[in-house]
Amino acid sequence: MMSRFSSVPFPLRRSLATTVVRNPQIAIIGSGPAGFYTAQQIFKGHETAEVDVYERLPVPFGLVRFGIAPDHPDVKNCISTFNQIAKNRRFRFFGNVNIGTDVNVEELRKAYSTVVFAYGAADDKMLGIPGEDLKGVYSARSFVAWYNGLPGLETLNPNLDTDSVVVLGQGNVAIDVARILLTPVDILRTTDITEHSLASLCKSRVKRVHVVGRRGPLQVSFTPAELREMVKLPDCRPVFSKTNFEEIRQMSQEIPRTRKRLTELMVKTALDEPAPEDSARWTNARKEFHLNFLRSPSKFLPNSDSSGVKAVQFHINRLEGDRAISTGQTEELQCGLVLRSIGYRSRPLDEQMPFDSATGVVPNKLGRVTGCADLYCSGWVKRGPIGVLATTMNDAFETGKYVVEDLLSKPSIQDQKCGRDAVIDSLRQKGVAVVSFEDWEKIDATEKKHGKEKGKPREKIFIIPEMLSIAKN
Repeated sequence: MMSRFSSVPFPLRRSLATTVVRNPQIAIIGSGPAGFYTAQQIFKGHETAEVDVYERLPVPFGLVRFGIAPDHPDVKNCISTFNQIAKNRRFRFFGNVNIGTDVNVEELRKAYSTVVFAYGAADDKMLGIPGEDLKGVYSARSFVAWYNGLPGLETLNPNLDTDSVVVLGQGNVAIDVARILLTPVDILRTTDITEHSLASLCKSRVKRVHVVGRRGPLQVSFTPAELREMVKLPDCRPVFSKTNFEEIRQMSQEIPRTRKRLTELMVKTALDEPAPEDSARWTNARKEFHLNFLRSPSKFLPNSDSSGVKAVQFHINRLEGDRAISTGQTEELQCGLVLRSIGYRSRPLDEQMPFDSATGVVPNKLGRVTGCADLYCSGWVKRGPIGVLATTMNDAFETGKYVVEDLLSKPSIQDQKCGRDAVIDSLRQKGVAVVSFEDWEKIDATEKKHGKEKGKPREKIFIIPEMLSIAKN
């Protein structure tokens, strides 16, 4: 079995019998924004701390690589910051290491001064209604992972041989998947979208996407920028019911400043005559983007041979304050694909780590894990899957600040630990193919080379053995 330990710097491979580890060593689990920004804050605040980032995949960057839409390359500019962090001589990347399988949390605690959970939220929230297991009903997370090249999702094969798609939820992810479904493929060709998903989208018959929320326009979670993109999308017209917005226009003075721009854009789109350039585009558009409000899904209905979904049944709601209350009436929306975008949940890495299953996060106060002086958390596993990239950055800075503060108060803590060498030896004995950051750069260069040949920023590799083969060679 291949081993990647030859790429680990030689000083790290000295035996414990001849080495006294004095610099604090920190293990961060997860190489997405939360992990990298936590590392950045630790380096900023502590002159000698060493940070080892563990990642279950052979490639870093987590949500930035696998979650951000391919037509939003500017949002991925933070990768340049992450690359700078990775070049710090006190940083090491341990890719292709599955915490909980290859090494457990307790082993990391014995080796490191501090362990930081920063691995995000990989599970989907479920609705728990009949028909949710029908073919054609997927999480938006799986759909995003499919077009972004997350290993294991390349065979998703969503049904795009349908006129209509229903997206449940009204956050940024819901808008992202609607936009990808409705964007002309010639625009997507120049992005880093995967070839298998692009091939499917080229054959797509989808003409309309309904983005459905259980409450009203004042409770949507997407941003003005996301909505503006949809309103300006080529060959697509927005379809908003006027009845949902007439009353809202009258109460414009009461709308909080933080929601004013978004609400005004929705009201203007629904009620005002469009500008001449918009009018011409919408008149000739072949596709439609619908925002549906006050609808809660109650059942997914199968097609005639039960081979897939044919419609969603909804309860029609009314609002009492911010609460959605069923009116007792129902309606159906015909569709051949449903994408559930109602949120994510974290899960524990193993049975030994502290975790609150009710809330789906690690119990903590300001990133310090409750009852465990050497454990910390950052990002979604700390606060839940909310906010944008800047929210995660600030959250990670907070955790990193307290890691540094606590390390400085215990300068000899690492002397009580066995050090990273113990973990390296254990992984070597198990034959784990550890990928270093230098190995990742080989994969990165290969993806960019293949992408350049196709006029794209990169062509993502999503088969793990192929990644490991490139890393080895």
